[in-house]
Amino acid sequence: MAAPIEKPANGTRGTDMPGGKLLQKVLGPLAKMQIGSYRKSGGTDRMSRMMPFPLILLTTKGAKSGAERIVALGGFQEGDGSWLIVASKGGSKTHPAWLNNMIAHPDDIWLEVGKQKMKVHAESLRGVERDEAYSRVATVAPQYGEYPKKTDRQIPVIKLTTVSGS
Repeated sequence: MAAPIEKPANGTRGTDMPGGKLLQKVLGPLAKMQIGSYRKSGGTDRMSRMMPFPLILLTTKGAKSGAERIVALGGFQEGDGSWLIVASKGGSKTHPAWLNNMIAHPDDIWLEVGKQKMKVHAESLRGVERDEAYSRVATVAPQYGEYPKKTDRQIPVIKLTTVSGS
């Protein structure tokens, strides 16, 4: 079995999310609309097409609440059928909530790609494997190459692999 999901230490510097928690509350309904639009269109909605990389939906169980949490993220398909996601949070000094959720509930992770929803196993990539994967992501989506310059934390790269029988 692969290594568990790992959460490196938070950084001491990084970008602040614009608008902070207030903006997140305001954007909540927009995020729900985006998720609904993604599901209705199978990932071919306008927002998904505007990105230079595929958008996927990640479903986790809240670390504290246990409630279902869904977030749209950049997803990067690997040749072996797995997907990479990057816990960049725009170069913030802290990790995204979905990473905490995955650590707390590693058996409750789902990936939606287009109209396909699959249960996945998540694994933290480490060392050279992580660095090479991050480089591949930054080649497809250059903004990801800028995030490490904004923070001193190590940005986790997570590999998602379909659980057989899902």
